[in-house]
Amino acid sequence: MNLRAGFQRRVVCNVAEDVINVDIVDLDNGITNVLLSGRMDVQGALAVDKKFSTIADEKKKVVIDLSQVTFLASLGIRTLIMSCKTLASKGGDMVLLNPQPNVEKVLRTSGVDTVIQIVRDMNAAAAIFAK
Repeated sequence: MNLRAGFQRRVVCNVAEDVINVDIVDLDNGITNVLLSGRMDVQGALAVDKKFSTIADEKKKVVIDLSQVTFLASLGIRTLIMSCKTLASKGGDMVLLNPQPNVEKVLRTSGVDTVIQIVRDMNAAAAIFAK
């Protein structure tokens, strides 16, 4: 299943120069893929917080691709959790896609994986949303 092939809209948002970039792809199947690249430290988390709030308010099925995130601080965790809670309150869901080992360790150590599922590929994410 190639979910990237059928995107409807692509928005690139460089929210904080040299910190973190956000690439948003709305797929035909209703899934919004948010690709983050860079550091989600205090500056990076603050830079994406408003964008994440908008996504959580407007979307139902959100995949956060963490494969290019090199660092995740507690404020970044807060951004992810708050967005997930907003989505859940509207009947939506969020999954985290393919975090780098150091980022995954932070997510699991902090217990984020008990609130937001971590998956290895887009097919696994689509399966979660299909339930």
